[in-house]
Amino acid sequence: MKKIFLLLAVIIGCGLKNILLAQHAIEDFKKLDWLEGTWMRINNKPGRSAHEKWQKISSSEWSGMGVNMSSGVTAFVEKLKLVIKDDNIYYVADIVENRVPVYFKLTSITNDGFVCENPDHDFPKKISYLKDGEKLAATISGNGKSIDYLFERK
Repeated sequence: MKKIFLLLAVIIGCGLKNILLAQHAIEDFKKLDWLEGTWMRINNKPGRSAHEKWQKISSSEWSGMGVNMSSGVTAFVEKLKLVIKDDNIYYVADIVENRVPVYFKLTSITNDGFVCENPDHDFPKKISYLKDGEKLAATISGNGKSIDYLFERK
């Protein structure tokens, strides 16, 4: 009889833990609302332009697009997504060079920024966003290399 009660306690405990993890992810996901809109890159090389556009799709998914232009011609397009999956938040980057989208797990979040990481990816291993008023600093890094992208809300 004690084994049955112990088993029930473990099952209930695991269920409560999963509910709390899911609720925590949902609450953290709400902290991303500042990301909505179009962000124009302001630290481009001459002759280039770039922007990111983010739109909230649901309470568990954001859709984004990063576009880089060179002399008025599209040079690079990146499909982006922020999504709750398995009670965690992931930044998902989908580019032509990769066979499948790359998932970066959210490792920290505040009301005006977040960090996502995938230590198994070649580059980047870490992606961070930090908003300061109407400006946004995004940094990709890994393997001793770091690239900064500075944006301003359009």
